[in-house]
Amino acid sequence: MRNVMIEEKKNYILTADQAMMKMRRMAYEILENNGNRQDIILAGVTGNGTVIATIMAQLLEGISGIACQQLLVSLDKQQPMVVHIDPETDIDNKIVILTDDVINSGKTLTYALKPFLQANPEKIQTLVLVERSHTKFPVQANYVGLSLSTFLNEHIIVEVEDQQVKGAFVA
Repeated sequence: MRNVMIEEKKNYILTADQAMMKMRRMAYEILENNGNRQDIILAGVTGNGTVIATIMAQLLEGISGIACQQLLVSLDKQQPMVVHIDPETDIDNKIVILTDDVINSGKTLTYALKPFLQANPEKIQTLVLVERSHTKFPVQANYVGLSLSTFLNEHIIVEVEDQQVKGAFVA
């Protein structure tokens, strides 16, 4: 009996080029909404959120010359009560943009906001590559690459390789 690998067909909603085009558009939106401020902090949620934050920082610097500070927001998505920011930094009177790959229920972004709410930022905004329409928590993305209605049992997977978005698909 031979083992035959059957490759699962992925239902792509974004290719790498499309994802980059959407992130570039969001970078321009950030500049439109925040001017040429030099105090923008991109805070990426552990995992793909940090990759999105890094790409956004590169795009913003390439478009406007703004060098954004980046932070890593660490939390266990199953037990999200404890949230860490690395490096710890002063965010008073700065613009914080919390980034993640997908917003589904809003739970992760809600808990990830906790340390920023305990400080005094000028403004907090959120950015996601893909937004689903199943929010259960009172948070929504200010910057959205793609908004998509899905069934509750479907999941959006953002593929990342070598710090680049390779695509996104419905699983």
